[in-house]
Amino acid sequence: MTVKLSSSNLAKLPAKVAGPKYDRAALKPGIVHFGVGNFHRSHQAVYLDDLFNSGIGHDWALVGAGVFEGEKIGRGKLAEQDWLTTVVEQDSGHMSARVTGAMIDFLMPGDAAGIIERLADPAIKIVSLTITEGGYFIDPASGVFNPTHPDIVADAQPSATPKTVFGIILAGLVRRRDDGVVPFTVMSCDNIPHNGHVTSDGVIGLARLIDEDLANWVSEHVAFPNGMVDRITPATTDRERGILASEFGLEDNWPVFCEPFRQWVLEDHFTDGRPPLEKVGVQFVRDVAPYELMKIRILNGGHATIAYPAGLMDIHFVHEAMQEPLVSSFLAKLEREEIIPTVPPVPDTVLEDYYQLIESRFSNPKIGDTVRRLCLDGSNRQPKFIIPTIADRLKAGKGVAGLALESALWCRYCFGTTDSGAVIEPNDPSWDRLQATAKAAKDAPTAWLAMEDIYGDVGRATAFVEAFAHALNVLWANGARATLTRYLAGAL
Repeated sequence: MTVKLSSSNLAKLPAKVAGPKYDRAALKPGIVHFGVGNFHRSHQAVYLDDLFNSGIGHDWALVGAGVFEGEKIGRGKLAEQDWLTTVVEQDSGHMSARVTGAMIDFLMPGDAAGIIERLADPAIKIVSLTITEGGYFIDPASGVFNPTHPDIVADAQPSATPKTVFGIILAGLVRRRDDGVVPFTVMSCDNIPHNGHVTSDGVIGLARLIDEDLANWVSEHVAFPNGMVDRITPATTDRERGILASEFGLEDNWPVFCEPFRQWVLEDHFTDGRPPLEKVGVQFVRDVAPYELMKIRILNGGHATIAYPAGLMDIHFVHEAMQEPLVSSFLAKLEREEIIPTVPPVPDTVLEDYYQLIESRFSNPKIGDTVRRLCLDGSNRQPKFIIPTIADRLKAGKGVAGLALESALWCRYCFGTTDSGAVIEPNDPSWDRLQATAKAAKDAPTAWLAMEDIYGDVGRATAFVEAFAHALNVLWANGARATLTRYLAGAL
């Protein structure tokens, strides 16, 4: 017998499932969040739930928002259970479930007028974002905001109804300015280097297309704190729903499964107050950059390192990839020889200890994270997680054999077949382009590096070009297993 998740059933939760210790009816909205996906619900929403459980911060509840038609599906699932989410933490010796209630409303995705109306409400003091790396209109090669993107150009037209996150945020800020209301803080919770600056560039860049005075006002009056977020959180499938029902006796339309580890490092830079999240483990620091660079290079770069060889070997789960000695040894060698040496010192952190923690987290057999998820969206992820490391190595005159192999493995993956000949289904917003370029690169490796928007100057650096071409040729001649074996033996 299972219990269906809903507000009316909170008092009937199964004994093994923890529930909110606060009165959700007494919560008041303080944060509008764009991008109500799994990561947000395993991270920011959990920190707020912890805060509310401690008896404080009850005027900082979450209101969901979104701009895409597809987000209505998730909203519908959550609406059926009164915006509640079950979060299941798992590792090899531990599994626990809790119901979180920090979200109290979810505005209809795409309803610009309704969302702007809520953003104008003085009670809303923070607008936060998890819109993925691809949602910031960044030119991949330069890493800066692209004001010529058609969606941005459309939002800048006079009397346009905004359709982008930045357009809606800007419209909300304009309403507050006109109403004499203190502007809200805009807080990115995405895995992007300098995510606060990137968000600022997007909002101010759009404002500049509309009105220079507006751009200057946003620049002077709106806070965009940088932050580093971390928690491995795979997508939800019927597998997760089944485990929750069978192990805990609870039915949830959209539960979240994640690892026990979580981290949030945030600059204390807010225009109109913030919840006291330091009481529940958030680290407020003057400069997030060292933590951010460590995480993006060692963890996110590490994910990219294991993703593509595992994908080519037909390995399904991430923990299975870590059980393959060729993959785990490739990760260890590349991290220690080429990635970690590019990471400057981080306060109160030993980088080798951090790497070993990452290795342990990747090996978690319970989390169910998939290799395909790690392979997703390389056209946006590689320019953020791998290519800057290559650039730093080249600038220092250091070797890039391992990083070139990682890039060659990505190229080989985008060809669209594994080493066994199995078809790799499209796994990138730019898949058609990547696949066509990967096919051209089979005979002419430099075709891959000629993607200027992704590789920039790195794609023209002789040392990298030669190492990449060699690695790709060896991959095509011998396959991923033999190529990794040669690399690990120092014979690539």
